[in-house]
Amino acid sequence: MERTAEPGRPEADGPGGRPAMPYASRRAVLGTALAAVTLAAAGAVTGCESSGSGSGSGSRGDQDRSPFTGGSEKGDHVLAVKIDNVDPARPQTGLDQADLVYTEEVEAGLSRILAVFASRVPASVGPVRSARESDLELLRQFGRPALAFSGVQSKLMPTLEAAPLRLVPPGKLGDGYERDPSRPAPHNLYLRARTAVDAAKDASAPRDIGFRFGPAPDGGRRVGEHSVRYPAARFSFNWSADRRRWLVSMDGAPAHARGDGRLAPATVVVQYVTARASRFRDSSGSVTPYTETVGQGRALVLRDGKEYRARWSRPSADRGTIFTDSEGHRLPFARGQVWTALVPKD
Repeated sequence: MERTAEPGRPEADGPGGRPAMPYASRRAVLGTALAAVTLAAAGAVTGCESSGSGSGSGSRGDQDRSPFTGGSEKGDHVLAVKIDNVDPARPQTGLDQADLVYTEEVEAGLSRILAVFASRVPASVGPVRSARESDLELLRQFGRPALAFSGVQSKLMPTLEAAPLRLVPPGKLGDGYERDPSRPAPHNLYLRARTAVDAAKDASAPRDIGFRFGPAPDGGRRVGEHSVRYPAARFSFNWSADRRRWLVSMDGAPAHARGDGRLAPATVVVQYVTARASRFRDSSGSVTPYTETVGQGRALVLRDGKEYRARWSRPSADRGTIFTDSEGHRLPFARGQVWTALVPKD
């Protein structure tokens, strides 16, 4: 038979003859204890997330930093500029203020540069040159960035116009470009970058593209210099302990920004990729390489005077690129400008 407590009397005796707590009170205490455990667990999870290195991976302070450089300035819109990189084009203008610099192979084994700006937008960038098909795949990770370029093959133009890009070539931004009469064409077209950003207010804001920033990890191999070679171009990166930066040389000559000092990123990534022939050729008949940046492969990360072996992974074009160490942990970059050399794998 079910026992019913008398009014004003405990429901039952507890251990040792102490009055037992009423059921409703016991439920309230248990609920309070459960809530406390839940809050503690949530705090522990949050603490673990906050301890991860890099922008976008932890504390609110990190989330407010640039996802491209880990710096305190983030910027409002992403502007990518295709930049010439042959001897008559050097020294280039504005490269020292880019958040990200990508190098890639183009026709005849030469190299070209794609510079990405967000946190700082210089007055002038260039010389500006034509876009390539593989730029579309590389830029998808930024959302819908603005792209400045001098032109493109007519067969590629429909694909370019259909891509998620805010195009700002000379034909759409006439007052956004100028020619430098002291330089020979076609190496003398410069973008008024701030004009381009003002005209592209609908371009994407900076977002996470997979990079993480923080203190140098354990391990690594101390190196003073690393070179990247294309068939007809070469980049070298020499570590400066005084500046804590990698000093850039192009084809054996120190690389400077026009009117400023030596180009010197904080982190250099050598990303080994598949480079295949595209369906396009230049005016001389040379095949245009297509650089694949979706997939996975090996990489080297240079930071703080050391070289770290890494793996890169980018599962789809609209996703960023993740760099991990041999144990699968995210490999943090040094805060500051990042150069990525897209190098055909063996």
